[in-house]
Amino acid sequence: MELRHLRYFVAIAEERSFTRAAERLWVAQPGLSTQIRRLEAELGVQLFDRHTRGVELTDAGSLFLERARLALAAAEIAGATGRDLETGLAGSVKLGVATCAQWGHTLDLLQRFTRERSGVELTVLEGYGGTLWRDLRSGRLDALLAPASCSSPDLRRIDLGDEGWVALVGTSHPLAGIGPLGVGQLHGERVAVTGHPDGAGYDRAVTEMLDAFSVTAELRPGAPGPALHASVVAGEAIALTTAPQNLHPGVMVRRLDPRRTLSFNLLWRDETPSAALSEFVRIAAASVPRRPAVSRPLAAVA
Repeated sequence: MELRHLRYFVAIAEERSFTRAAERLWVAQPGLSTQIRRLEAELGVQLFDRHTRGVELTDAGSLFLERARLALAAAEIAGATGRDLETGLAGSVKLGVATCAQWGHTLDLLQRFTRERSGVELTVLEGYGGTLWRDLRSGRLDALLAPASCSSPDLRRIDLGDEGWVALVGTSHPLAGIGPLGVGQLHGERVAVTGHPDGAGYDRAVTEMLDAFSVTAELRPGAPGPALHASVVAGEAIALTTAPQNLHPGVMVRRLDPRRTLSFNLLWRDETPSAALSEFVRIAAASVPRRPAVSRPLAAVA
């Protein structure tokens, strides 16, 4: 049995006529009749009742019509695989997301890509930037969303913009409160960092931010992963981050004043990425918020 036999059968069933089906299929009617007789012989059932006005489906023919349509639809989907892969409608993307400091539009990007490219399998791995950077270089990841410090000359990238630093403060901590937190108030405070080699980029960014304001703080290595902020919840230290999400109820967010930002990139390895990855990069670039235009006063005209 071949797919053309199924197409012939469906055409005859829909037209209720060998003549009209032959015209629709652009085949000779005798050849069409021969193919259907062979199909009936192979199945061991009669598919049509033939009469002078045309044909009618038998009970076996009605059942076979349902199954033939399903088979043809499945064949159409399977046949579109190459086209879907070529256009980025199918495939897979493995994305790493550095977690200690985050880009504020990450969730929006993931939702938009999943909505626009639902046929692509998107896998997200979170962790320290250093760990994910090695996974990207070794091919275990297709792309990495991380602070710009993770970029390197051999990696391709797009700039995603900046996020402002904020302080995470436990509700029992003396610095708990509403409104901006003066950077100078961090002097002498315990600040949680990873203390892990793969978190060195984040730790360095924290140190550089404090140094920029001549603030001396006690950097306190914390537990790995989400437990990093356990000391913040306990009021034993504060943490510095960007675009915080899923915070513990006992943690408050205070914007730092004056404002200082951290830049983020989307990084990938291949100069000729897969179509699915190319689509992810395209959608990521389109998701970068536009910076508002700066209005300038008009010069006075004498």
